[in-house]
Amino acid sequence: MSESAPSRPRLSAPPPAGQVVVDPATGRPAGRPQVTVLLLSSCLAVLGSVLLAPVLPAIEDAFAGTPGVQALTPIVLTAPALVIGLTAMIAGRIVDRVGRKRLLVSALVAYAVVGTAPLWLDSLELIVASRVLVGLTEAAIMTCCTTLLADYFSGPERERYFGYQVVCTTVAATLFFGLGGALGESSWRAPFWLYAVSLPLAVLAARHIWQPATGPAARTGKLPALPWHQLAAPVGVTLFGGLVFYVLIVELSFKLDALGVESTGTIGAVSAIGSLGTAAGAFAFGRLTRLGPVVTIPVAFLLSGLGLIGLAMASSVPVVAACAVVTGLGNGLLLPALLSWALGSLGFEQRGRATGVWTSALFLGQFVCPLVVLALSGALDGLGSALTVLGALSVVAAVGVRLARPTAVAAH
Repeated sequence: MSESAPSRPRLSAPPPAGQVVVDPATGRPAGRPQVTVLLLSSCLAVLGSVLLAPVLPAIEDAFAGTPGVQALTPIVLTAPALVIGLTAMIAGRIVDRVGRKRLLVSALVAYAVVGTAPLWLDSLELIVASRVLVGLTEAAIMTCCTTLLADYFSGPERERYFGYQVVCTTVAATLFFGLGGALGESSWRAPFWLYAVSLPLAVLAARHIWQPATGPAARTGKLPALPWHQLAAPVGVTLFGGLVFYVLIVELSFKLDALGVESTGTIGAVSAIGSLGTAAGAFAFGRLTRLGPVVTIPVAFLLSGLGLIGLAMASSVPVVAACAVVTGLGNGLLLPALLSWALGSLGFEQRGRATGVWTSALFLGQFVCPLVVLALSGALDGLGSALTVLGALSVVAAVGVRLARPTAVAAH
């Protein structure tokens, strides 16, 4: 191919104007090394939420003599997500004030220390405390990774990597669930060794991640105010979106159980099919991003809602699997579209705090999801009715976002 022939630039090539920023120290554009570190580090949050699920019964048996063991054991799994929801906003402020790289490297090292702590802790209370600390480090890691992707790239490149972030975390969730079960065969403590994977990532981050050029706030110490009038809508919708996103993950196995499916292999296979749908939706986001969040968000909510309604009415495993794919497609589109909406027009010194607020909303939505489903199931006629209501609300959200056409969305 001649030098004048048009071609899409590779990550290592000179950046397209306005899409990729350069390292202020070396003049090199952000590229494959930075993206690899950030996407792999983003997967650490799902490590905390799914890795230990297969060994929870063994943990409960190991601490059977502990008062309140039945209440404390599930917290081992859910504590990190709640802590992320409560503290990501604080992490975002630290990101904007002290810098992205320093916090990311420190959090990756701390993650390995507190994540592996249960290997030698003999108290369930101390293990729960260590899981709270894991959530703190995950809040910092997720906020840093997402903020840096938004820093390094803009336009279609940024949207593409937001989609890849969802793909990576979805695939990682499936992988970690299997690893947790395999390692748990030998001991309930064995899965905690996987938390040490953040140490090589810390080394790679220290080598490849660089702090983007700072603005006036770095010199004056004053951060520009966040445009709350602009953030309120995407953050509020993300709170509901986090709930919708998590319904399939939490409730799919219960739906299959209600149909009489007892095989863990079948449940795992259907769950994996749903995860593939999520990955496909996230991949598709890169091609649909030109339509803007005003289109992608309603489409995402519509697919997720119709999938949940179909799941509620499904009476056979193949239909459940098909509805899981439809829901997954919507979920895969939803998160990068919401993130794109929230961060689309913010400046460098606002981006960390905005990412923290968005991350908090997402994880709080995920945390309350099982509580909402449980409440609806009790108030209505079981799980099927709860799924129908949430699916219908998702369709309403799709129509609402489309009709409202908020300025920030339409102008993206």
